[in-house]
Amino acid sequence: MSICVLEAKGKKEIQAFLRLPFRLYKRDPLWVPPLVSELLPFLDGRHPFCHHSVIKPFIAFKKGEPVGRVAAIVDHNFISYHGKRVGYFGFFEVVDDLQVTKALFERVEEELKRQYIEEIIGPMNPSTNYECGLLIQGFDTPPFLMMPHNPPYYAKLLEAIGFEKAKDLYANLLKGEGGIPEKVKRIASWAKEKLPEVKIRNVRAKEIEEEVKKFMEVYNESWANNWGFVPMSEQEVSYMAKSLKRILVPELALFAEVYSEPVAFILALPNYNHVLKALGGRMTPWGLVKALLVKRRIKELRIPLFGVRPKYRQKGIDAMLYAEVFKRGWEMGYRTAELSWILEDNHLMQKAIEALGGKPYKVYRIYGKAV
Repeated sequence: MSICVLEAKGKKEIQAFLRLPFRLYKRDPLWVPPLVSELLPFLDGRHPFCHHSVIKPFIAFKKGEPVGRVAAIVDHNFISYHGKRVGYFGFFEVVDDLQVTKALFERVEEELKRQYIEEIIGPMNPSTNYECGLLIQGFDTPPFLMMPHNPPYYAKLLEAIGFEKAKDLYANLLKGEGGIPEKVKRIASWAKEKLPEVKIRNVRAKEIEEEVKKFMEVYNESWANNWGFVPMSEQEVSYMAKSLKRILVPELALFAEVYSEPVAFILALPNYNHVLKALGGRMTPWGLVKALLVKRRIKELRIPLFGVRPKYRQKGIDAMLYAEVFKRGWEMGYRTAELSWILEDNHLMQKAIEALGGKPYKVYRIYGKAV
């Protein structure tokens, strides 16, 4: 049976690209439908990521039905930052069919070769600053906010067409028992005595755009040497600030400052995947009513972002922030937290999480191959 792969250019193809996961995961109770309105700007060029990148979405048809999708992505900021001709694949979804997968990636590689790309990594949706990775362990629980979910057969299909592991990412689960671990309390107390100049404060919600810029300065410095890192543009930071404002809990977004200079940060967000599940991918009036009811019952947090400027590391500031956000989260009624994602070779961070009582429970993989 012939497979037809088209670039998703027109409205009809773009809608088919966006709606495909709703068909593929129809019977998967763990899948969380994304808001289509959040993904569309990546495809129509309105998202500021597109100002420095090229995203070419492709969709595969078989018997006239959409059966797979993928995007070829060239992030010129990544290429400039790392000095390597590396491209991405992203937004990958497919039926369990090797021939469809081959056909999709033939188009991706053809497109990337045209742009002089020598290596491809992914999935990136559309970069490490957003959602990324392929779930390879931990299929029995739903994903937390802004984390991927996929069937086990995806890894088999990618490996069958030549992809190999580039890097693994860990998600850690922490279940609160009503108190901060003694080791963390000791380190935090020691750090407070040793560094009385360190002050912890909430993010100022009314100044969110300026606050996010400060946060990104710390983020860019603290993550600069991490695998796959690429700095966000100013336009992306501004876009992110507007998105964060809708879901931010200021008491759970903290800066550590030394003489008013931000030196570290931690961001914890309620697991709004429960809200997304209720919305079903669309902002309908009835969906919003259901979402408001669900929102009140959320007992989970995700800590997606944490960073300490290099010269302030191993001074206990990380323990101060963890202890404070842990205490506040418990007082606000949250009982479980996911700390994700952590690079497999970021042993210092993983050790700190395990000191809190966190344990790896999901593994995501970034794949790579030469083009």
